[in-house]
Amino acid sequence: MLEPAGTADRLATAQQAYARTRRGSNRRRKAAQRIGALHAKVARQRRDHAHKTARALVTNADLLVMEDLRTVNMIRRPAPRPDGNGGHLPNGAAAKAGLNRSILDAGWGVFTSVLESKAEEAGRVLLLVNPANTSRTCAQCGHCDAVNRTSQAVFACVACNHTTNADVNAAINILRAGTVRRSA
Repeated sequence: MLEPAGTADRLATAQQAYARTRRGSNRRRKAAQRIGALHAKVARQRRDHAHKTARALVTNADLLVMEDLRTVNMIRRPAPRPDGNGGHLPNGAAAKAGLNRSILDAGWGVFTSVLESKAEEAGRVLLLVNPANTSRTCAQCGHCDAVNRTSQAVFACVACNHTTNADVNAAINILRAGTVRRSA
């Protein structure tokens, strides 16, 4: 869940106000407290959303299957690319920073832990499957190729010409992997 725009705007404004204060002043201490309170609010909103969504999923399904994503690895900064002259080539760090922020704002780790506890509490089965190639494999014929994923939103199999939404195709593959794992 991304934080609501109002909270993000207020947080940015509070951080700007903090940056304009003098070290050691009472205004700086109060501005820091305001920032801390806004961060706490965002954390509560994220947790609340995770609990409500997890409860809805657990109530409506006996089997829950999701990818076992390693978010710590996903948010790692890109390695520098030396140019050979003592400098560095562009490595996409700015774009990666935005992606990292989105991953952290969504709170995938919080959601996974809340879903695990709710599923256990309700006696439901939650399976975590290996995410490798779930978005590249065709749900119709099973052909796996990086070319199948023409864009972020569209999946088009080069073997059988099956075309669908990429997320739907990946969800079918994840569910299939989970049911195979459960029956084994």
